[in-house]
Amino acid sequence: MLNNFLTLILILSPLVVGFFLPLPKVFVPYLDKLLGYLVFLILFCIGLSLAGVSDLGNQLGFIIKNVALLAVLTIGSGLLALWYFDKKHPHHAHAKTLHTKTKISIAGTLLQLGCLLIGLVVGKFLLLDALPIKIDVIVKGLLMLLVLLVGFGLSHAGMTLRQVLINKRGVQMSVIFCVSVSIGGVLFAVLTKDVSIMQGLALASGYGWYSLSGIIMTDAYGAVWGSVALLNDLLREFMALLCIPLLIRRYPSTAVGLGGVTTMDFTLPIIQASGGNEIVPLAMSFGFIVNIVSPVLMIVFSSF
Repeated sequence: MLNNFLTLILILSPLVVGFFLPLPKVFVPYLDKLLGYLVFLILFCIGLSLAGVSDLGNQLGFIIKNVALLAVLTIGSGLLALWYFDKKHPHHAHAKTLHTKTKISIAGTLLQLGCLLIGLVVGKFLLLDALPIKIDVIVKGLLMLLVLLVGFGLSHAGMTLRQVLINKRGVQMSVIFCVSVSIGGVLFAVLTKDVSIMQGLALASGYGWYSLSGIIMTDAYGAVWGSVALLNDLLREFMALLCIPLLIRRYPSTAVGLGGVTTMDFTLPIIQASGGNEIVPLAMSFGFIVNIVSPVLMIVFSSF
């Protein structure tokens, strides 16, 4: 318990520091690019760590099966809950179809998966035990830097905490999303042998933050379950890129919620392009809240 509390402090501290510490405007344009490179490096290191799993070949079927089930239950439960919310309480700022063609690119997602696979291949030929610093220590250091940069990004998102919290629909969406996805995590635990309710909740709480969930779940449950969490969250990003343009006109809350934490960054351009500027404040409010909630829930649930 103490170890998990310290992990929570180590993750939240850079987030808070990044949010409240002024970042010179000259560095802001480079923030997204640096975040992207850092994510690639973290995924590469996670691949190295995964290479150390004994009998990995026989574990692949286990990983794929659990990723599929976890994705169906968590992504599906969130979609159903937000779809019902859209039906009962339609969004007044209706999404507008723009005349420009929405460009859907999955190249970034494939590149991220490629970094993971490259790390896995390199790790098979590298004597990890001979490294002067353990991979786990390197990954945690990179994670703290990542969260610090996310904090900087949140502080320069153009929204104050007050603006986030007074966006009533954004707060409602966040609560519905977190509760419904947690229900999916509970169902996963019930249907999966040797998975506790708390582990199911922890695995469900990544909300698309694969670079974070992969590390926290690996630390809590081992590299195999860390891979399940990472691939599940990567799959959420992939689904969001494909489905947001199809859903956002009739079901804006459903479309935004599908992106999870990525609505603040990776999927925000496609939300804006396919839904118009009217939907951006909702996406920013929702994304801000789930970015704060996700690491807290993952660490709290995985500590039991």
